[in-house]
Amino acid sequence: MSQVDALHRAARALLKRPLVRSSEPDEFRLVRAQLAELRSWFDANTGWRLHADADVIRLHKEPATTDDGTHPARDPRNRTPFGRRRYVLFCFCLAALERADAQIPLGRLAEQVLLLARGPAMADAGVEFTLSGRDQKADLVAVVHLLLHWGVLARVAGDEEEYLRGTGDVLYDVARRVLAQLLVARRGPSTVAAEAFEERIAALGAVEAPDSDEATNRRIRHRLTRRLLDDPILYFEELDAAEAEYLRSQRPAIVRRITELTGLVAEVRAEGIAMVDLEDDLSDVSLPEPGTTGHLTLLLAEHLARPGAHEHHLEDLHGLTRELAARHRTFWRKGASEPGAEVALTEAALERLAALRLIERRGERVRALPALARFAVAEPDLPPPPSAPVAASLFGEGGDA
Repeated sequence: MSQVDALHRAARALLKRPLVRSSEPDEFRLVRAQLAELRSWFDANTGWRLHADADVIRLHKEPATTDDGTHPARDPRNRTPFGRRRYVLFCFCLAALERADAQIPLGRLAEQVLLLARGPAMADAGVEFTLSGRDQKADLVAVVHLLLHWGVLARVAGDEEEYLRGTGDVLYDVARRVLAQLLVARRGPSTVAAEAFEERIAALGAVEAPDSDEATNRRIRHRLTRRLLDDPILYFEELDAAEAEYLRSQRPAIVRRITELTGLVAEVRAEGIAMVDLEDDLSDVSLPEPGTTGHLTLLLAEHLARPGAHEHHLEDLHGLTRELAARHRTFWRKGASEPGAEVALTEAALERLAALRLIERRGERVRALPALARFAVAEPDLPPPPSAPVAASLFGEGGDA
């Protein structure tokens, strides 16, 4: 393998999984061999810090924007997205594990989380956690499964289902070096004094104001490169004046550097830029995808992309899904045509389209974004049928083939 190919593979491995453990020897050795080049590239082009020790390699990816909720954390078992309570439990679990011994039972972790959850701040936030029902225990188990997936915890004995049934417990090893690298923030959350949620999020990644033109350009370059690496599509209308001007002059250099490192290919249109992955494995959401939801997503994309109607009401899309479920009931999963099933099916399909930056949700309205036009199906423009004499001549004098 050439040095260029090795760097390309290492960068892609790190972008797919920004936290690589020594227990994943192939990826760990691959990335570790290219550490110097990767660290230099990410520092210059994104401002992301790359940490490496004997147990873990961590790319500290900071988002270009903090208002995109289309890629939530998910339970690794069933891909259900985290809600507010699961995110709160996740933070409590990290705090409890920071103070824990090298091993901890799930029951003990739950007790520590309960202690942290008591207090007026939780009540004021409207989040309740008492472990009084299976649904609350299931939320805790979903958080634990994510920590297992990331390698913060390693199961030693037991099973989470036994804990949910109240018939047993689970014992875990705690990987402290992985835990220490999990949080990506420029300052500790406990040091943030702001009260509004948006202000607190912004403060976690706040950096000093640039003091020169060079520093200003570097910060813009970081933001643009982060978006081109992380977002399916960068729309020009979302940029401020300084970003738009910088991109107009530096776009060839920015996309060339990304292509050389990752193999992503820039598709530039009047509305924006999409970095296309010809290897098709860097995105957490794909289109098309197999299965009922994947098929529905394509059909809704085709419908939403039709010219002339830029906004669609959610109730109309529910009705369309009902019609499609009846039409494809032989092929779609069981229950897809049951009354009320269209709501969850439509929501799942729209979530995928929003995550791919193909639509925008505004309350009960769905707006098609420019890149969705690629899914529009036009009537075929066929030439008129040939006249009878010409048709006959295709088969010779007597019409035999």
